[in-house]
Amino acid sequence: MKDSQDAVNVSILGKQFTVACPEEEREELRAAAEYMDRKMRGIQESGKVIGLERCAIMAALNISHELLALQQDVTPVAEVETKLVSLQNRIEAALREQSELEL
Repeated sequence: MKDSQDAVNVSILGKQFTVACPEEEREELRAAAEYMDRKMRGIQESGKVIGLERCAIMAALNISHELLALQQDVTPVAEVETKLVSLQNRIEAALREQSELEL
């Protein structure tokens, strides 16, 4: 089944942008646009960056930095699975020992 690519209107710094987006991703797009708008407004309000293009680049750099920091903090799934299997094995061994002591 083909995704519907309808246009979605978002507003960033009072400017309207029309973006093609699958229906199931519209809310995420709107949330991303609102986040970008907040970041850019914060940068503009600081008064340290002049110009819309520079403001957008600074916001993109800040968001990229946040993303990279979050990615570094996330434990890879394979590592979590390995730890869970190890923990499960230890629990099962302890339960076996406990049941053997009760006999």
